[in-house]
Amino acid sequence: MACVCIAAIVSLTSCKEESKSPQTTSGTTGSAQPEAASPAEVEKKKPAPGTGNVQGKVLFNSKPVANIEVKLCESFSRFIGGCSGKTYTARTDKSGEYVIANVKPKVYEALLARVFNTDAYVFATTGIGGLSSSKYDVAADKTLFTSPTNLFKGDLKLLNPKAGAKVSAQNLELKWAAYPDAAYYKFSMYPEDTKVTTSPYINERVDGTSFSIEKPLEKRTYRWQVNAYNSDDRKLSESDGDIKFTIK
Repeated sequence: MACVCIAAIVSLTSCKEESKSPQTTSGTTGSAQPEAASPAEVEKKKPAPGTGNVQGKVLFNSKPVANIEVKLCESFSRFIGGCSGKTYTARTDKSGEYVIANVKPKVYEALLARVFNTDAYVFATTGIGGLSSSKYDVAADKTLFTSPTNLFKGDLKLLNPKAGAKVSAQNLELKWAAYPDAAYYKFSMYPEDTKVTTSPYINERVDGTSFSIEKPLEKRTYRWQVNAYNSDDRKLSESDGDIKFTIK
């Protein structure tokens, strides 16, 4: 079973194949804790002799989703080119399950799930900071069971402050639109100045759709982002990752 740490979402325009964690996304990245693959998985289909199968499930909002494109990539770069080399493709059935059949045995560099009908894909990552995509070792005459992929979208709307706004830190209130089925949110703020290594808020949990800033903010430009989660702690959506405002 493939070892998975987090899941990331990326927009791939050069290889036209994927995006998980749903929505009409814009090439942002994000993460969400994946489920562990069940050791009692039932093999849906036997691989052809000398080849292997890859079997798994795709979920959104903790529910199976049908007709989601899934790709197994021989080579993969999350920043340049996306999926390359030999690529195998399958779609999920009504139970959210897929089987990528008759795969040449070897180690593959990524497994991508398209975020519905967008150009975005979700893929599992591993390592410190999730900088590397998880790899999948396909063996002959065996089925590799993968951890369920939890899609999330990129359509959460930020309301205040808007992109490019210049605001006072005094009585500053962050606001965003309520997201369907969201039980809570997490927001983060990052100084745009690369010389500043500390951030005033990282993954701050909020049960509503606004937050009053209490920590002192220096006069500089900040980038902020909000993620929505359901009651199962599954990520549903994230906002645009490049919304910036300036404290005047």
